Amino acid sequence: MANYYTDNPALKLHLNHPLMRKIVGLKERDYTDAEKFDYAPVDFEDAMDNYGRVLEIVGELCGTTIAENAEGVDHEGPKVENGRVTYASGTQQNLDACRKAGLMGMAMPRRFGGLNFPITPYIMAADIVSRADTGFENLWGLQDCAETLYEFGSDDQRERFIPRVCAGETMSMDLTEPDAGSDLQSVMLKATEQPDGTWVLNGVKRFITNGDSDIHLVLARSEDGTKDGRGLSMFIYDKRQGGVTVRRIENKMGIKGSPTCELVYKNAKAELCGSRRMGLIKYVMALMNGARLGIAAQSVGVSEIAYREALAYAKDRKQFGKAIIEFPAVAEMLSVMKAKLDASRCLLYETARYVDMYKAYEDIARERSLTPDERKEMKQYNKLADACTPLAKGLTSEYCNQNAYDCIQVHGGSGFMKDYACERVYRDARITSIYEGTTQLQVVAAIRHVFTGTYLQLVEQYAAMPVSDELVAQKQILEGLVGQYKAAVAKVHETNDTAYTDFMARRLVEMAGNIVMGYLLVTDASRNAASEDNEVAAAAAELTRSAKVYVNLARAEVARNAEFVANVQPADMAAYTYAG
Repeated sequence: MANYYTDNPALKLHLNHPLMRKIVGLKERDYTDAEKFDYAPVDFEDAMDNYGRVLEIVGELCGTTIAENAEGVDHEGPKVENGRVTYASGTQQNLDACRKAGLMGMAMPRRFGGLNFPITPYIMAADIVSRADTGFENLWGLQDCAETLYEFGSDDQRERFIPRVCAGETMSMDLTEPDAGSDLQSVMLKATEQPDGTWVLNGVKRFITNGDSDIHLVLARSEDGTKDGRGLSMFIYDKRQGGVTVRRIENKMGIKGSPTCELVYKNAKAELCGSRRMGLIKYVMALMNGARLGIAAQSVGVSEIAYREALAYAKDRKQFGKAIIEFPAVAEMLSVMKAKLDASRCLLYETARYVDMYKAYEDIARERSLTPDERKEMKQYNKLADACTPLAKGLTSEYCNQNAYDCIQVHGGSGFMKDYACERVYRDARITSIYEGTTQLQVVAAIRHVFTGTYLQLVEQYAAMPVSDELVAQKQILEGLVGQYKAAVAKVHETNDTAYTDFMARRLVEMAGNIVMGYLLVTDASRNAASEDNEVAAAAAELTRSAKVYVNLARAEVARNAEFVANVQPADMAAYTYAG
């Protein structure tokens, strides 16, 4: 019986990172929950064992039910009738199975019916689910919206809504409109306060994932006469109240099991979440950062299935009297796919741990004042999470698309046929670099950390870590790449030209990402090389191989971008301006 957790020792390696001891201690408040809940852990080892057991349940459910339903869901898809969505039969089976297994509201506190998981093992579950069915991860993963309710809702709202999510009700975030895609400041859905203090919503939302969910977080314009983000607030809409209908489901290229809806709000009763005017400025930004980490996990899951499908086919397919994996051209493709997958996963879980640290301190701050040292540490991890989230979302989604492309290529003509899963994987992959902020928007979010030195500080931190003898040469290569990166950043910065900076931003961010992921591969492999756990040691050996491949890849990519920056001047930008 397939289990998507136990068959992938890399997950166990990342789950057992040294920082997890501090993360878990903070999340569990030094394990005081054990006094109130008999299923709460009593110490760190107990907590880690619990995470592993739950992830085994996720892995088994994904390796059987969800993966087996994926093809049927892709063919059947959801339907809309009389303004309501009906899921594909396989999707409904998946949701029912997740509810029965208690896998909804995983990161929510136990007092609301959740499992109180840190972000890292929750994101690991998302990685596993995405490998099984990318579209289903969108439905299951939207339980993450409950984090926004927990952070910004009132005590009464937490008590009423979060237990429902933990019990299995679904969520959505209703942000985009026909005339407001990435430019959320242009949102015009009207929120009108009633004499009794309640609110009603009127207007249209488009491209809403799981748009017929039970509980919606809605961005709407609450302030008359405004046209920018300062007039937007966040609202909670409960489907039980009525007033929202599904006009249609989009006919998409991929992730077909996930209904992407156009919604019509007509005097829909809703309640304000948090403070007025803070909807976009504060709440949606927090919501989007969580969603972007989720898409990074989704991208890693897709990279995983793409690599495994390509590897299995290359071992099985015979040409000219031998398996095609024996041909150097194919073997090289597979090694690069694996290196991109492993690099993506290293960055994903490093980012998740940074998020865990600052989120844990934020939560503690709701209960007591933080000490000066705690507040300083929270700010530092917040900055690292802010820097790494767009890097993770942008680069892992691009690698996911590249791996899906190469998976088709390894299959040759067969990959173009629907007889093989890689055709569906290829279609599902494409959206990852688009939704929750395109790769280009991730560059916009990341570039300031290039010039403030956040990425360089990270790299210097990694460079100070010991490495295994086998990876000394790779560390030396990375040290050389840092020099090229510094020179490129200095050249762009010295021009003092905003347009030129924007023009070069993608290349600088890519260089930073290549170097950061190279160092993460080297340090993660070295740290676990001598592990007494045979599975972890084997995973570290695979990371070592991937580090050698990836650092060579990074060397070529950094050199290419460095040369472009060095030789293209501000005056040359005119040639790149669309003149048609």
